[in-house]
Amino acid sequence: MDWTHYRFRSLWALPAPPAIVYAALERAEDYPRWWRQVREVRRTDDTTGVIRIRSLIPYDLTFTAREVRRDPAAGVLEIAMSGDLDGWARWTVMPDGTGSLARYDQAVQVNKPLLRRFAVPGRPFFRANHWLMMRAGRRGLAAHLGRGRQAV
Repeated sequence: MDWTHYRFRSLWALPAPPAIVYAALERAEDYPRWWRQVREVRRTDDTTGVIRIRSLIPYDLTFTAREVRRDPAAGVLEIAMSGDLDGWARWTVMPDGTGSLARYDQAVQVNKPLLRRFAVPGRPFFRANHWLMMRAGRRGLAAHLGRGRQAV
């Protein structure tokens, strides 16, 4: 087993229609407004940007995200990642009752030297750190979507 390789899946039930959720998720530069662990998103061109994240473990991860797929009809947003993390991440947004279900899938290789050094003993903490980050992201997006609906 490669202890520096991770696969994640998160499911977010959200109180807004798929088109609204998709529109929020495709604006990565707005993530820091509603997802506190996404510290910075800096676009470098129309399909690429640099993202800096930090969750509970006080260690920044910075990576370049390059758009691979943007398909509103299918509800899919996918990026390739390189830097402290190499791999890919994908959002798939689908109807769920009167709201939406946003599924986040990710497969990454950790390149950050300190995280690689502690790959085996730190793995449970790194997985928990990711889980906490995703929980906060779902809560932040739900609140963000709620504010947007009130303004309409």
